[in-house]
Amino acid sequence: MTSRILRPARAGHTARPRSAAPLGARLPLVAAAVVAAGLCAACGPSSETVGSASPSTASASAQALAAAAPSASASASTEASPSASASPSASATAGASSSPTPSRTQSGSAAPKPARSSAAPAPARVPGPGYDSSADAQKQIDAALAAAKADGRTVLLDFGANWCGNCKAADKVFAQPQTAAILGASYHLVKIDIGGNSSANSALLRKYSPSGGTYTMPVLVVVNSSGKVRTDTHATGNPSLTAEGINAFLRKWAS
Repeated sequence: MTSRILRPARAGHTARPRSAAPLGARLPLVAAAVVAAGLCAACGPSSETVGSASPSTASASAQALAAAAPSASASASTEASPSASASPSASATAGASSSPTPSRTQSGSAAPKPARSSAAPAPARVPGPGYDSSADAQKQIDAALAAAKADGRTVLLDFGANWCGNCKAADKVFAQPQTAAILGASYHLVKIDIGGNSSANSALLRKYSPSGGTYTMPVLVVVNSSGKVRTDTHATGNPSLTAEGINAFLRKWAS
């Protein structure tokens, strides 16, 4: 413990006590102390560090921030959504504008038309052996010419008689598969009876084989779709009445 050294007082010098502050100077200090005491009594002492918020104030602030966060996020989303939603359409527009316009063909020419079917028409009907004396020969010829115009085939007129041996031999060849196939593919065959007393059929013979004279049956006349005679065996002579002879004759005049 430090002790003080007392100096002796000088003679004739009396110590002058310190005078207290004037009352008027102390009144403001007293008033400030009273006010501070009243504030402490009203608010209570604080155990928190200076500058930190009270628990209730911090909790209220946190709740306010939490409540404000969703609305702020929603506001941000709402503000961002127009631009975000505009992106796909803008991208689609850009993609559509950047895609090349398709052309009909690479060269710019029109697309080729589909090829027509090359399937062969159904075979024409081949009459059986013999000659029908009651048939309307002119009507049959007209029908054959019309069919030939439609399908491009040729008309074969066979003038003969049921009692004619050569006509029967020709009928046997016509019935053979190979000959029947040629007839069905290339001809419309019309058989006309000239062995009876039909003047109409005799007139047809003279129309398509006008050279006259004695006719050796059968008389085979090839006619195009316009009715024009292409060949007449009464003028040229009959082919051999065998499969080889008749087939060669039919192939020759089929086109």
